[in-house]
Amino acid sequence: MHAFQGIKQEAAAAAAHAKGEAAGIVEYHPYEVDVANLRKRLGLTQAQFAARFGFSVATLRHWERGDRIPHGPALVLLNLIDREPRAVMRALTA
Repeated sequence: MHAFQGIKQEAAAAAAHAKGEAAGIVEYHPYEVDVANLRKRLGLTQAQFAARFGFSVATLRHWERGDRIPHGPALVLLNLIDREPRAVMRALTA
């Protein structure tokens, strides 16, 4: 592919995205996770859950109390932990 073709494709994808079109890209929309329930389901204390998955205990407490809502990469990680906790734990310890 020539550089100019790549630039044209990127411009077309950006224009489609601006219009709200997928342009062949599937967007992932994470679902809301009940963090306290997830942690308890895994049998972990707040300190253990936070340490194992890279969150601060303070942040975890805010999520569990409902003071804050996880978003962005944290929410994606929580979705993965919710669906495949053992796979995430293996990936983080390997």
